[in-house]
Amino acid sequence: MSAARDDELDGQYEQCEWVRPPVDGWTADDLDRLPNLPPHTELIDGSLVVVSPQAEFHMLTLRLFEQALMGQAPGDLAVFREFTVTLDEHNRLEPDVLVVLADSDTGPRGTRLLPADVLLAIEVVSPDSRQRDRDTKPRKYAAAGIRHFWRVEENGGLPVVYVYELDPATKSYATTGIYHDRLKLTVPFGIDIDLTTLNRR
Repeated sequence: MSAARDDELDGQYEQCEWVRPPVDGWTADDLDRLPNLPPHTELIDGSLVVVSPQAEFHMLTLRLFEQALMGQAPGDLAVFREFTVTLDEHNRLEPDVLVVLADSDTGPRGTRLLPADVLLAIEVVSPDSRQRDRDTKPRKYAAAGIRHFWRVEENGGLPVVYVYELDPATKSYATTGIYHDRLKLTVPFGIDIDLTTLNRR
């Protein structure tokens, strides 16, 4: 890179207004008040995490699970997509898809749920979020008492679903199955999803 190019970048950085965190880190409430945050910004351990643009697989998989679960969830449950959950003061995460209690008191202007509202959290793993989706987020969801968690990975262009259930004694997740081609479960309710049906329609 040329010296002139370096000078140009230095000038751009001088004009940027960087968000400086408080000494104790950001709080869940700050996420609603900070101006101009990119969409889908999360709070993990008091730090802001900005999500990269998502690939086609991620978008299609979210659509598949959202539509399938909306069609199969009983009437006392609702399906949300990319909606934040306040786990504690310094952690406000945004699962890709959630199944929640239909009477959760978010209100029409609500921006977050509480762990007690969430029956199932689903994360579709992306290259930039692999560590968070495989380790950080499941640990935090389990510690907060969210009963069911699915991690979805891409294999040959199709989703593979790793299904976990909370062990309340240890506040950690136990694997209950790994599903290729078809996801058929009886908990948290009757679910039957053909995983081979990803499409662009």
